[in-house]
Amino acid sequence: MAKIGRPGLPEHERRRVWDLWKDGHSFSHISRSVGVPPGSVFSILKPRGGIYYPTPHPRPTSLTLTDREEISRGIAAGRSIRNIAESLSRPPSTISREIRRNKGHTAYRAVDANDRAQRRRHRPQRLKLQKNPVLCNYVSARLSHCWSPEQITGRLHRDYPDNRRMHISPEAIYRSVYLNSGRKVLPHNIHHNLRRHRPIRHGKHYTTRGQWRSTIKNAKPIADRPQAANERAEAGHWEGDLILGPNTTQVATLVDRVTRVLDLVATPSRGASCVKGQLINRFNDHQQARGPLSTLTWDRGMELAEHEAISQSTGVEVFFADPRSPWQRGTNENSNGLTRQYLPKKTDLGVYEQSDLDKIAHELNTRPRKCLNFRTPLEAQHDHTTRKEQVLP
Repeated sequence: MAKIGRPGLPEHERRRVWDLWKDGHSFSHISRSVGVPPGSVFSILKPRGGIYYPTPHPRPTSLTLTDREEISRGIAAGRSIRNIAESLSRPPSTISREIRRNKGHTAYRAVDANDRAQRRRHRPQRLKLQKNPVLCNYVSARLSHCWSPEQITGRLHRDYPDNRRMHISPEAIYRSVYLNSGRKVLPHNIHHNLRRHRPIRHGKHYTTRGQWRSTIKNAKPIADRPQAANERAEAGHWEGDLILGPNTTQVATLVDRVTRVLDLVATPSRGASCVKGQLINRFNDHQQARGPLSTLTWDRGMELAEHEAISQSTGVEVFFADPRSPWQRGTNENSNGLTRQYLPKKTDLGVYEQSDLDKIAHELNTRPRKCLNFRTPLEAQHDHTTRKEQVLP
């Protein structure tokens, strides 16, 4: 028999909480709609990790709320179990079992019994990771290195192309992370290694926020960027930005549009002179080690006001995205999201040395990417360099 405990909200109200959550409403909105504190809403969603589940359909032979109300009235009237069963055209054993599992003759209540029956109907199946320890160890090891479920799925198809037992969908990994039954397989609090660190799953919410910018002199618009950069035809075209922390701390992020190789640059100040110096040093080091750089696309931040000096010192042509158009630097925005797994918001970025940032960049550059057919950025860079050398006479 399923262990129920305190009934709490009636089942139809719990279902309403899930429906509102599925539609993307906040805790506060759901709590006002249902009439319970936000903490109660969270306690309903938390055991299933915020994963919406469809309401199971009862079998035609199952007792309904109307049947249970008839049972309750029969008990109150002192009727026998056999008499109640005859009036409902049910076997006496069904009525006896229904009363016994719902507090007996003295405390049977139709609504409570119906809610309990609906909760018992949710009987979870074993997760795939519970059935396959080898696959579970593979997934757990990659999650510990902050790989996303989609990256793990794609890499499994590359590493085990003919072994279907070693294939798993991203959704199945998410369920293993967030469902209570999954936490018995994967390490506790493994969700902290996902990009958003959330204890329960949320829907995707989009926000737009305008930001005032000063004018950058002689800024080249993104519309003038070479076609090779727009079409990702060759490596060496980069996108960049600053990610910010408290106490005026920041780190510069640079990513190649083709290979997705990421570079993180320690930036003591967001002043234009400081950013200029750090980028010039990094670009010169990069060109000596990995090859030439052609262009850099930045947002309208005044930290790159001295872009002409950068171009003159490194030969890298700097272009600027249109105001309030982050999608024009989508590769960099995505990389910033990945970087935030290691440098969460409200983190003092000033405590990180360049060596620390290099380690984080290496972690990200050795994670597979869907856009690279689940190669890693370093693998993509190697493949690109090899093809380029083969073309040269």
